Amino acid sequence: MRIISGKYKGRRINPPKNLPVRPTTDMSKEALFNVLNNHFSFEGLKVLDLFAGTGNISYEFASRGSSPITSVDGDFGCVKFIKQTAAEYDFNIAATKSDVFKFLEKNNATFDIIFADPPYALDQATFERIVVLVFEKNSLNQDGMMVIEHSKYTKLDHMIHFSFKKTYGGSIFSFFELPASDNEEDEDLFDEDSEEE
Repeated sequence: MRIISGKYKGRRINPPKNLPVRPTTDMSKEALFNVLNNHFSFEGLKVLDLFAGTGNISYEFASRGSSPITSVDGDFGCVKFIKQTAAEYDFNIAATKSDVFKFLEKNNATFDIIFADPPYALDQATFERIVVLVFEKNSLNQDGMMVIEHSKYTKLDHMIHFSFKKTYGGSIFSFFELPASDNEEDEDLFDEDSEEE
């Protein structure tokens, strides 16, 4: 695993071989961050990394100056490794051992970028539930972006706030955006309903 840009560009991180993960490839990761770079300045971005695995994506954000970063995974070994690596590189990463769906249901924080890399074998409904929970809980900041990595067998184009997708090899990144105008329109509708009452 290699950090491709930022303060620790070129640094290799070697996770234990027994972790139950399928890390995003360097090629796909580089393509993903090229897209994000057109939308964001990474310094100070508040990031949520779901199904964080080895922490591959979290380290990339941290190397580019994003902070704070919350990494969530259900595997104890993954969370332990992320904590160790964050301490070694002085990354502002809080690694949390939790079922991702329980985390989203209880979460009250908001983030500029939410990245999710669930196991490709999860069914369509489970992928859709991630999108629904994020927007039901208002977990994404205005002008924020959520990215879900999945295989070609999963379709998310029909989901709320879907914006575009990119395909790299066997991986697809679906991007969801929450423009500030969307929240403003929702607030206007709410205000009008309140006045009518």
